[in-house]
Amino acid sequence: MRGDWAPSALDANFAIHAAWATVQRPTARRLSRDDVVAVDCGQPCDTFNLVLGTQASSASVDALVADVLGFFAERDHPFSWWVGPSDRPVSLAEHLMSAGLEAAEGEEAMAADLTECALEVPDPGELVVRRVTTPAGLADFARVNAANWTPPDPEVMAHFAELAPAFLAAEAPFAFFVGYVDGEAVAAAELCTGGGVAGLYNISTLANARRRGYGGALTRAPLRWALAQGITRGVLQASADGAPVYRTLGFTTFGQVTEYKRP
Repeated sequence: MRGDWAPSALDANFAIHAAWATVQRPTARRLSRDDVVAVDCGQPCDTFNLVLGTQASSASVDALVADVLGFFAERDHPFSWWVGPSDRPVSLAEHLMSAGLEAAEGEEAMAADLTECALEVPDPGELVVRRVTTPAGLADFARVNAANWTPPDPEVMAHFAELAPAFLAAEAPFAFFVGYVDGEAVAAAELCTGGGVAGLYNISTLANARRRGYGGALTRAPLRWALAQGITRGVLQASADGAPVYRTLGFTTFGQVTEYKRP
């Protein structure tokens, strides 16, 4: 069953996660066409300058790649081109490498029926998980997420601060969660709804708070929230370290997602 819905759902959800709020930055641009999603946030930051959802033929893909490279070259901005299980043509990676891009990171594409997931595991007693409803809470989320880089990425903080009204709007397809210990934000997660599924992103734990079960708690809380909204399917992209954790919850791997960048 997952083979039927998961690849296209992952891509559709990822596109919403990547573009829905980012295009609302005054400096942002989007390449508007049916066969690819390309977003330039307006800053030289490949965290938010993204390409995904490529749907080209073998005959048209080289022209598409040239158009996308030209789009980012106008501002001389770096970007990440993500290639997932439903991207086309199947030889897309070869065309990207021929154009000078290199594989930078790979993640497992995973999916689950949320009604069958083990989501009722008790959270660590000292951890308080809250859904974000205020700009201050979103800043806590961004601070934990930015710490994934060394040093912490200031553009991540700026992105969420600038777009707080969009991310927190009633119609926004996002739900952010932060875990606190003694009032300090130590873990965070983002859930994006779209494509008929709940997508998990940016599950992060501060380095000094890891291996205490906080990441698992920040995985389960968004998925429980999604179930309460009537969403029964989930997708995510997992690192090699994270995949075993998600498998214990009930997620299974159905493909690979690879990031390509300029060397």
